[in-house]
Amino acid sequence: MSNTYEKFRNEMVAGGGIDVPDETVKGPRAFIGIGVLLVLLVVLAIANIWVFVFIVGLLTSVFLHECGHYFTARKSGMKVTQFFMGMGPRLWSFKRNDIEYGVRAFPIGAFVRIIGMNNLDETDPADEPFAYRNKSYPKRMWVITAGSVMHMIIAILLLLTVYTVWGKDQPTGEVAFARIEVSGPADKAGVKVDDVVTSIDGVAVHSATQFVDLIHSHQPGDNADLALVRSGQPMSISVVLGTNPTPGNEGVAYLGVSSAEKTAFQNIAVGDAVRSSFTDLGTAAWRSVQGVVKVMNPVNLYQHLSGANTDQSTQPVTVYGISRLSSTIGQETGLPGILLTLAGVNVFVGLLNMFPLLPFDGGHAAIATYERLRSRKGKRYTADVGKMVPVAMTVMTFLVVVLFAGLYLDITNPIR
Repeated sequence: MSNTYEKFRNEMVAGGGIDVPDETVKGPRAFIGIGVLLVLLVVLAIANIWVFVFIVGLLTSVFLHECGHYFTARKSGMKVTQFFMGMGPRLWSFKRNDIEYGVRAFPIGAFVRIIGMNNLDETDPADEPFAYRNKSYPKRMWVITAGSVMHMIIAILLLLTVYTVWGKDQPTGEVAFARIEVSGPADKAGVKVDDVVTSIDGVAVHSATQFVDLIHSHQPGDNADLALVRSGQPMSISVVLGTNPTPGNEGVAYLGVSSAEKTAFQNIAVGDAVRSSFTDLGTAAWRSVQGVVKVMNPVNLYQHLSGANTDQSTQPVTVYGISRLSSTIGQETGLPGILLTLAGVNVFVGLLNMFPLLPFDGGHAAIATYERLRSRKGKRYTADVGKMVPVAMTVMTFLVVVLFAGLYLDITNPIR
């Protein structure tokens, strides 16, 4: 077993860096390292302000996640030795009260090092009373779930901020064309993307479903008189409807467009904003659970990579993909859209982090719960985490595969 593997395995079961914080990093190396990161952020801000805002929001969420672990651990009497943003080699660090704080080279996460996470985590005998593993079950659960709880709090605050400042994104009653089929009936008649349809043959249109029903009430070859609004100007276009090319829909009138109901941020009462923040969190949480199940399904992953599945709602996506999407979201909806996206990401990450296997926090929570169930009055049970390492390594390997598959799909078939 290589030293690299051992170090990786030990850090995984310990929940963070295991290297002894015997020296801080300052001077030229720290100056250059931090300088490079700051320059990259400045370049990103100049290149695309919305991606910059999203990335800063994401890094802030990661920082607050670790703050949740840090403060609850110290409040519970556990010994914390490190608090780092980033992974990999140290760029800059300093020590205060025997705790090393700093920044590492790769901005792909963060960690708070709490001593004695399990039986494999070696600890100085003098520090054993302050080890995570020797605290009560309620304290261990409080500490290990604090990161995910922090993500939920962040999501609620982001939702509440958007709802109280900008309002809630709700349908306006307008139906616009999101896509026009090239050389289709609508395209030949001069219909354009973003045209708002107000009526068909004099019948007012109020929803995308109603619009489709009105088109289907015609026969192929009929004329449909569309009343439109283009760039604020009303206009009328007559379209000769075609025949639906989809197998099984022969004989159904066809316009050759994709329609969508327009939405806009509309003011709501403060009470409704507070209530919606919690109810929408629940909705987002349920969708995130469904998303985790779909994305982590090996069959689903293979189908996306092979091209058999083109449903982007089930496609694995990485930070790179979401960042690219945030550019479009920012351009279309501005800051409230970015904040809502960050809220959704926080819910997803918070739930994924509680998956009951190492290296997730949920794995440590599952171990603590298992030990509590196996313990008897006066005799505390300690789980042998060494038996779980092969499973944990398998999980890590699969996560790496999903990561690279998601990155490949983000490049070849970006989320839209």
